[in-house]
Amino acid sequence: MSHYDSICNEFASILNGKGKREKGGCSVSFHRNINVFVQGKRARSVVPAGVSFESLDENGNALNLLELAILQEEIPKYMHFVVQQGLIVSALHNHWMYMEPMIMYLHLQSVEPPLSFARKVSHSFSYLNSYPIAD
Repeated sequence: MSHYDSICNEFASILNGKGKREKGGCSVSFHRNINVFVQGKRARSVVPAGVSFESLDENGNALNLLELAILQEEIPKYMHFVVQQGLIVSALHNHWMYMEPMIMYLHLQSVEPPLSFARKVSHSFSYLNSYPIAD
């Protein structure tokens, strides 16, 4: 097992997920267990959470990214925590119109060791109403 594979596996383990190596990076996919309706129809695919890292350098730092489907009422506590951890909130937006409940999509980024980022994200999930479920 390569050093990169080992880091990817530990990254996924910290997040309680399964790592997938692709395109020079490592990603862990989740979904949120939230009943969501778009235009009155049940929509299961609109509540993802994905955590990844790429461009790992010789100093052990990587570009770390998170995309998270988040309920509006979860946003204040969640954003407060991640900003306190030094993570950059790079976007907060909606994807779908006529959605019930209203789900927003939050994007985080950092450049730091990926295992440090994984620990921050794993802890941040405790600020959600439910921990994301590994795919």
